[in-house]
Amino acid sequence: MGCHRSFVSSLTMASLAVALVLTAAIITASAAGGDSPDLHEVKVRRHLKMPNKPKTALESIKSPDGDIIDCIPINQQPAFEHPLLKTHTIQMKPSFHPEEVFAESKVSSNTTKQSKDVLSQLWHMNGKCRENTVPIRRTRREDLTRANSIENYGKKNKKSIPQPKSYDPASVLTHNNHQHAIVYVEKGKFYGAKAKMNVWKPVVQMHNEFSLGQIWVLGGSFDADLNSIEAGWQVSPQLYGDSNTRLFTYWTSDAYQRTGCYNLLCSGFVQTNKDIALGGSISPISSYDGSQYDITILIWKDPKEGNWWLKMGKKYVIGYWPASLFTHLSDSASMIQWGGEVVNSREDGRHTTTQMGSGHFAEEGWKKASYFSHVQTVDGSNTLRDPVGLQVFADQERCYNVKSGSGGPWRSYFFYGGPGRNPNCP
Repeated sequence: MGCHRSFVSSLTMASLAVALVLTAAIITASAAGGDSPDLHEVKVRRHLKMPNKPKTALESIKSPDGDIIDCIPINQQPAFEHPLLKTHTIQMKPSFHPEEVFAESKVSSNTTKQSKDVLSQLWHMNGKCRENTVPIRRTRREDLTRANSIENYGKKNKKSIPQPKSYDPASVLTHNNHQHAIVYVEKGKFYGAKAKMNVWKPVVQMHNEFSLGQIWVLGGSFDADLNSIEAGWQVSPQLYGDSNTRLFTYWTSDAYQRTGCYNLLCSGFVQTNKDIALGGSISPISSYDGSQYDITILIWKDPKEGNWWLKMGKKYVIGYWPASLFTHLSDSASMIQWGGEVVNSREDGRHTTTQMGSGHFAEEGWKKASYFSHVQTVDGSNTLRDPVGLQVFADQERCYNVKSGSGGPWRSYFFYGGPGRNPNCP
């Protein structure tokens, strides 16, 4: 009996030693920037079940660009996996829409300056989701393989926002090789923002870089408590696996540290629309000195329920970010930004050739540069108004720049963008 107990004890100790060695190996691999193959596979399988649930799809639609769009029952979408939304009751439509002060004109004073305000996605060619479902772009194994880490898939860099000493876009935005050309308003109470932006397909040099045009709705001190709601279009090879222009959203309540993500890649955003897939490809795209296509984005805070709603174009109310996700934005925003952003990886010591917008500077103007028109904010009376005290900012004007204007049917507007590396931006 004693020998048997001794043998079992020795076996147990040996097993424990093996376990400790394996654990140490996993920790060492993680510390070195990677997981063991087995642990990595476990993480991949686990994550593939998290952001969307193909098994609950009532229908799956294959898009011409290779995406698979799953039509998920509205009450089974990822939002309700969030701890704060376990008992959340879906608000199917906003209680109020912001009101225009003046009727919006579709054409500028130059009658040839016309664009088409459309929002069509490629997957619509092969089908649509039925009522009481929402379209979700399926996350696949290859999406996770491209990510820097599985844990951070669908998230921005945790270091993408520094800890500035002042409430200054120059100190807020110049960070971690992210570069911007924006206009902004600050030091007020804002309850939403709107703009019309033309859509392009900028060339992105490195797989880990991106280029986008978007609206930011911000609250907080730009420190660990920054709240941000974002929406627009982007080209991001690392996130999507191609160079298509895609509709996107983002949110965070802690300066991109732990909370939030792109689109529906984590819980939080509640989608109510069955026609538009966040992360889906947009078509058609503007062409240089040719046809111009744009999308209109409106983000506003519902004055009754407090949720932040997202509307695309004239008819697509997409869904909302519940007020409970936020601290500062649970009341109002303190800053609004509109414009472009790129990542400049500088891996070869030179500036990236990743384009912003059309890839042409702001001064080239209509049909050649990217633009935002009808730039507006939402005030406390739920009214859309032209911004007061609009300011401009660009990290490196020789690489990407911005030029603003006002008046005429375009109201408040600006052109922005650039080619990145050029003789004046080495």
